[in-house]
Amino acid sequence: MLLAAVLALSSADASTVGASATPLRHALGISNTDIGLLVSVTSLVAALASLPFGVLADRVRRTRTLGAAIVLWGGAMIWSATVSTFGELLFTRMLLGGVTAAAGPIVASLVGDYFPAYERGRVYGYILAGELVGAGVGFAVTGDIAALSWRAAFVILSLPAFALAWLMFRLPEPARGGRDALIAANAQPVTTGEDGDQGTDAQRLARERGVEPDPALVDADPKRMGLLAATRYVLQIRTNVVLIVASAAGYFFLAGVQTFGVEFVTHQYRIDQAVGTLVLLVVGAGGVAGVLGAGVLGDRLLRSGYLTGRILVSAVAATAAVALFVPAIFTRSAVTALPYITLAALALSAQNPPLDAARLDIMVPLLWGRAEGIRTFLRTFAQAAAPVIFGGVSDYVFGGGRSGLQWTFALMLLPLGASAYFLYKGLETYPRDVATAAANVSRHRRVDESGWVARA
Repeated sequence: MLLAAVLALSSADASTVGASATPLRHALGISNTDIGLLVSVTSLVAALASLPFGVLADRVRRTRTLGAAIVLWGGAMIWSATVSTFGELLFTRMLLGGVTAAAGPIVASLVGDYFPAYERGRVYGYILAGELVGAGVGFAVTGDIAALSWRAAFVILSLPAFALAWLMFRLPEPARGGRDALIAANAQPVTTGEDGDQGTDAQRLARERGVEPDPALVDADPKRMGLLAATRYVLQIRTNVVLIVASAAGYFFLAGVQTFGVEFVTHQYRIDQAVGTLVLLVVGAGGVAGVLGAGVLGDRLLRSGYLTGRILVSAVAATAAVALFVPAIFTRSAVTALPYITLAALALSAQNPPLDAARLDIMVPLLWGRAEGIRTFLRTFAQAAAPVIFGGVSDYVFGGGRSGLQWTFALMLLPLGASAYFLYKGLETYPRDVATAAANVSRHRRVDESGWVARA
């Protein structure tokens, strides 16, 4: 629940900027492009900061590091409420991006060490549901408050940060290398390979089917890697590159929806902001159903013997999202659009929990933090670009207004289609990369007194 709350807070902040677009424009005299820039700057700084936080996630006590970042996070939100110019607000958003970057790498590393592999898809479903609930809070609660005072919206959003930080400081730090997760799985059948190493369901299936690992990646010792060496290593894992590209495309579109969704819905379907917010809450409920169901489905397929089950769930969901968004974008009736857009949001969100769980299966445990930092760095660049690109294309290519946003959303379906294509390609590379991660752990496994996995 705490890990879900961390992502919820980050998502609520991003959504609040979008939901506050109208009062911010009036108060500071800015355009759609400027609103997009506020979100993009936060994401861009977060992308850069995710790399050092990825290193920290593999090296230091993660719960305390994340707790300290959340304290700074709350302070930056309060500062945002005190500014008087667009430049000052832009600067505070840059600081906010620097501290929110801690969430991605540290949460991914903690999930790998807290939870056994057979339920990580389900766990990621809960965590990403928190992210969507946070977006809903940003749209509905702080968005409505922002209609009265955008400053009050930022202050109210900062208050949960300090309570969350206190709880995070009290959270026990798990042992690294998945040891606590293996202990938690002692009630489950544990697979043992020929060398006596415990493995995940995916690794067991790869071993049973005789999938050969990549010899070039088996010998690398993750504990001796610096950031550059780790970056080269994780980008040599073909499935990881596929998942990064697919994730970036999906989050690119989602960032545009978070920033301009309320404005698009109210103008496209001729409804007021209160009703538009309600529509997006219904859509958000579809997204929550998507992340919860897809995570469980991916886990179940894997336990049933489908080695690529998690990737397949994500690929099918990405394809469905593109098909369902088309009628949702072009209809002018809210009643007609609601089923399409709700199912599209379900499919768009359903991609992520299976992919996040699959990434842990193809990565050596002692690289979980740095791998997530690298993925977050690349994915967040897409998120950072999205609001500015959506706003700029809407204003300067399609002439602004309702039709400008409509055609912008239609054009931005192309990256979603690309994500589906890459996920189908990932079905071919995933088995070998799972086998490679298992072989690397087997080769370098030895647990020392501190609980770290080191080279024997």
